[in-house]
Order: sequence, then C-alpha cells, then structure tokens
Amino acid sequence: MKLFYLVMWRMSTILVVILTCWAVLFYLAIMEEVNDEVDDSLSDYAESLIIRSLSGEQMPDTSNGSNNQYFLYEVTPEYAASYPNISYRDEMVYITEKGETEPARILMTIFQKEDGGYMELVVYTPTIEKFDLQRAVLGWIVFLYVLLFLMILAVNAWVFHRNMRPLYTLLKWLEDYRLGTKENPLDESLRIVEFRKLNEAANMFSERSEKLYEQQKLFIGNASHEMQTPLAICRNRLEMLMEDETLTEKQLSELMKTHRTLENLTRLNKSLLLLCKIENRQFTDVKSLCLNELLLQYLDDYKEVYAYRHVQVEVHVEECFRLEMSESLATVLLTNLLKNAFVHVTEGGVIALSFTASSFRISNTGDASLDKNRIFERFYKEGKAEGSTGLGLALVDSICKAYHLTLSYTFEDGQHIFSIVS
Repeated sequence: MKLFYLVMWRMSTILVVILTCWAVLFYLAIMEEVNDEVDDSLSDYAESLIIRSLSGEQMPDTSNGSNNQYFLYEVTPEYAASYPNISYRDEMVYITEKGETEPARILMTIFQKEDGGYMELVVYTPTIEKFDLQRAVLGWIVFLYVLLFLMILAVNAWVFHRNMRPLYTLLKWLEDYRLGTKENPLDESLRIVEFRKLNEAANMFSERSEKLYEQQKLFIGNASHEMQTPLAICRNRLEMLMEDETLTEKQLSELMKTHRTLENLTRLNKSLLLLCKIENRQFTDVKSLCLNELLLQYLDDYKEVYAYRHVQVEVHVEECFRLEMSESLATVLLTNLLKNAFVHVTEGGVIALSFTASSFRISNTGDASLDKNRIFERFYKEGKAEGSTGLGLALVDSICKAYHLTLSYTFEDGQHIFSIVS
C-alpha cells in the first residue's frame, strides 16, 4: 500500500470516529435545548392554570384554539404519593380539533388544594414543529458532517502531496538510478531537515556504489584477461605435447584427461565471469529482441549435434515473444535452456518449444523430476553429468532476475518443463 493511501485511510478512520461523536453530541445538545424551550413553555402554562385553579377563577376551555391543551382532575392521596410532583415525556395523543393522533410533549404535575385534596394537571402541546425542526437539524448536521469530512481529507491530501514532494522525487531518482550511468545528484538544499538528510545519504550511497562498481569492473576485466591467457597457453602446450609421437598410450591418455580438465576450467571461468557481469549490470547493449527468431538460429546446430539420439523437436509459435534485453545475454539464456533440454531428453524423446506474446516454454521427455529446490543453484549437477560446470541453469536464473522475468520448473506427465514469463 502506498504511504498516501495509508495516511488517508488512517486519517479517514480517525475523522469518522471524531466527527461522528461530534455530530451525535451536537444533535443531542440541540434537541435538549429544543426540549428545554418546549418544557419551559409547558411549565409556564401549567403554572398559570394552577394559580387560576387555586384562586377559584374560571378555568379556560381544555382546547382554547392554541397548541397547548390540558386535563385537570382530582386524584387520591395514595396516587399523589406514588408519582412525582412533575414529569415530562413524549407520546402520541389524540388532538380533538384535528381528529387525529399526533406526537406531543406532555407535562404532568400534582398539586394540593387548600382543602387538602390533590389534583393532577396534564398539559400537552403537539410537537409536529419540533419534529420538523429535528429533521431539519439532522439533515444539516449530516450535510455539514460530510462536507467537513471531505474538506478535511482534501486539505490533508493537498498538504501531504505538497510536503512529501521531495520524497517522491527521491523515489523517482532511486527507481531510475542505474550503476554505471551518470545521474544528476539530488538537491541537498531542502528546507526540511529529514528530506535533506535523506538526499545527502542517497548521494553518498550512490558515490560509494559507483566506486565499488568501477573497482569490480576493473577486477573482472583483469581477472578475465589474467586467467584466460595462462589457461590458453596451457591448452596450447598440451596440444603440442600430445602431437609428440614418442608418447606412450598411457601418457597420451593422461594428457587428454588434463586437457579436458583445462577445457572445463576455462568454461567454468568464463561462466563465473559472466555471472559477475550479469549481477553487476555490466550489459548495457539493450535492444528489442524477438526470442523465438533468435532461438531458431541455434536450433539447427543442436539438432545436428544430438542427431544420434533421434530426438524430435516441435516448435509452436503463437506470437513473437519480444523483450528489451542484451542480445548476448538473450543468447546465453536460450542456448543454456536448449542445451539442458537436449542433454536431459530421453533417447528418441521429444523436445517442445512454444512461444506466446508474453511467455516462452521449453519441455523435454524425462524419467524423473529434478530437485526444484536446488536446480538453479550454482555448481549443482543433477546426476553428476560429466563435463558440466553446474552453472548453466544458474546463468539462466540470474539473467531472468536481472530482467525481472519469472522462471519456473515443473515435471508433468513425464516431461521436464521450464517456463519464462515476462
């Protein structure tokens, strides 16, 4: 998850909780204030009715055309003792003038007359207007809640993007950074201390990496030259010595074994140097390649070499499998997979090559599954194949990793299957 989305998610969660609590408390406070106003009005009306009743004045009609209506009746001392002197509640009441039931706010109070008797006064007022007010207040609270939530998120998003711009610049610089290519250094004059230190650290890291990279390139170049030359000299001397007619058969056999060992050592040295170059990204001759066309150039050579095994080769091309990569590495990738298939195919077996726009698959008939946990390890040899350096599939794996390709191996229906997906 991106940092921006994580921050917005957490901010949204916190805002929802805070604004919801605020909205609920605000709504309850408004409704409490509305009820207080209605209760004060009912209390004043009830007080005037009690005064008129106690003074013996004529009571107004129970329904006098106003919203307020009342009922007054005598109760027993036991009833008066069991209920509070004054109480408020909301309930549905029947409005005589309108002939319908409506919600109302009710005040119930008990008072004592001069003769010691008790009277209960029930005063109520319809609260249609109060409910309309509640709906209006609730609607505005929801509107303000959503508006405030969106505005806070928008402001936070703007502030985040504006203040985190140096971080995005650093990330883009790191994504585009490649060893061996001259990159403009990051700006170290930023006002924000943390970002300035990050840029300084990134610049220092790139400088150290460039120095190490140059040292490795120099070492690999020197090693390649210094090791290949004496190996070639030793091979040439052995070949000249093997031409001596005075050698016995046993001496010639030992010289041939030594020559094969030197050949293996030469191949091993070349493979190791190639692995180092791949891992150090020293192949910059990248271009667009159609792998199926490149593979077909080498297929005939392998057919001729392994013709004695009567291997049948099937090629299926749906579309051109095109990649941006070094041609020399693409050749190493394909030829190692092709050689592996020819080496491990059964006598008279089948090798199948298939290409799509985004994948390449090579399979060959085999007797048993290879160890998929170790097959791409360096120097691992399945069956101790003579003459093998154990680096062929390791090279394939390194090339795929360098170009972000997915390499996989499976064994299905008696076939070894290697797949590469872009």
